Amino acid sequence: MADVKLQDVRKNFSGLEVIHGVDLQVESGEFCVFVGPSGCGKSTLLRMIAGLEETSSGRISIGPRDVTHVDPAKRGVAMVFQSYALYPHMTVRDNMGFGLKMGGAPKDEVKRKVDEAARVLKLDAFMDRKPKALSGGQRQRVAIGRAIVRGPDVFLFDEPLSNLDAELRVEMRIELARLHRDIGATMIYVTHDQVEAMTLADKIVVLRSGRVEQVGGPMELYQDPANRFVAGFIGSPAMNFMKADGIGGARVRLPALGQEVALPVSAALTGRAVTLGFRPEHLQLKPEQDGYPIDMVEALGGVSYAYIRGADGTQIVAEMRGAERLKSGDRVKIVLDPKRLYAFDQKTEERIR
Repeated sequence: MADVKLQDVRKNFSGLEVIHGVDLQVESGEFCVFVGPSGCGKSTLLRMIAGLEETSSGRISIGPRDVTHVDPAKRGVAMVFQSYALYPHMTVRDNMGFGLKMGGAPKDEVKRKVDEAARVLKLDAFMDRKPKALSGGQRQRVAIGRAIVRGPDVFLFDEPLSNLDAELRVEMRIELARLHRDIGATMIYVTHDQVEAMTLADKIVVLRSGRVEQVGGPMELYQDPANRFVAGFIGSPAMNFMKADGIGGARVRLPALGQEVALPVSAALTGRAVTLGFRPEHLQLKPEQDGYPIDMVEALGGVSYAYIRGADGTQIVAEMRGAERLKSGDRVKIVLDPKRLYAFDQKTEERIR
């Protein structure tokens, strides 16, 4: 295990800067997830740590070593890609041990390490099969096993579950969480799926346009977002947002709901253009004949989501639980919880506290 440190790391492509001065510390044994929309730079940053992309400026350290310009094979990292990249003519055993064999490791050492990785990943029964005889989840476990046998200081995962169907993704998330618990390795994981980030990470790094927006634990980001982007990206369904006008002190008027509310902020909001945020589980719906219409209800069993249209056309998503639930076409009054409201500056999108 080793920690990973990035200091003012930048990446240019043909003069265009795509990674903008990233500073980050990943502690030894930590499961760190890079998350963000497509094109935010998360895979580029991971490939820079791996040495597959040249670092234009700044410093990358793994443990005590500066590896900024070190060959990828000598950085002490192992990478698992979206594609399994298995040799189709080799058995599972041969695929997992190939790197060690090519490195000149003794046969008994290769066998011992492969057998141990197979035990951890529950691949014992598949060792003599070839990749075509395996499911997608089993192939991904073989790819992870190939990384384990190398005994790296740091594991790097680049969207490893995106080729799997929904059921297998859930299964593999559990497998990865268990693997991290069992071997205690430092892992850096890239995904665009914030559900994966929330369920796997000790630390989440939210990226946008090559910049770090916020770093923190899953619930820290969920409960205390630094700006509107993080608030909207972390959480499923996403946080609701609507325009609000400061009318005095911490009070705002909400055109979408025809209400006035006091926000839990110390800043004066008088005359200020504010975006109000609140999560679907932090409001109540009360049937009211003159209320706002429910356009659609998404029933998911234990929970349902109502999609409501406000006075100015703003869409509001509300979570519903329990046996008695409202249905499409019903009209409702929306009751907000003043303690669970977030305020963001409309221009800068920064959180108002």
